[in-house]
Amino acid sequence: MVYIRFQSTEPNPDGRHPGFFGLINNLSRSGRLTPAQEEFRRANHAWYEAHYTNPSEADPAVYDRAVNPGATAWFKESAEELVARAGGYLEILDAHGIGCTKLVAHEAPGQIVYEDADQIVVVPHRS
Repeated sequence: MVYIRFQSTEPNPDGRHPGFFGLINNLSRSGRLTPAQEEFRRANHAWYEAHYTNPSEADPAVYDRAVNPGATAWFKESAEELVARAGGYLEILDAHGIGCTKLVAHEAPGQIVYEDADQIVVVPHRS
């Protein structure tokens, strides 16, 4: 199985690398998106919500830092449409000078704490 994640190239103040949803949401909350970018965010977030399960709705503790420290979501490569739609988000991040990189793992990059047909959430292996 191959897993894909899009995350910031630079860590945030907590030392974490947010994924593209978090990065776009931060730009939106700070009012930095153009009207067209905000419309893209709203429309595409709605599409994702309609087409895949939000892990935190399926398991409210999945991202709880005390329960699953450092938990991150990865798309399964087989979720092609979900992965393909990330491109528009990456264009917006690039326009704002926010580096985002695509990671590919050929095995689960940590302990799987959630899984569905499209994605996994893992707690990374300790280095």
